[in-house]
Amino acid sequence: MSVAELAESMKDRVAAGSFDSVVKFDCGDDGVLVIDNQTVSTEDQEADCTIGVSLEDLQSIIAGELDPTGAFMQGKLKVDGDMSVAMKLGQVI
Repeated sequence: MSVAELAESMKDRVAAGSFDSVVKFDCGDDGVLVIDNQTVSTEDQEADCTIGVSLEDLQSIIAGELDPTGAFMQGKLKVDGDMSVAMKLGQVI
């Protein structure tokens, strides 16, 4: 699954949520996925929090197969910026 396909699959869930920040998932060469309040895009932009993660691990997190806290503790995900924004992601993921 590409970043664009992943973004498309998340649009309804994010639109229905109450996330009020901007977070960017940076998947390196695979691209970026940005959640900006109730919208999802693949356009790179400034964010309150940037999460570095592989596309494969991001797919596993979204599918509920990988615990985000466990991924962070294992070094599979790196948070840059406001950690409290990353903690709020449970509302939409």
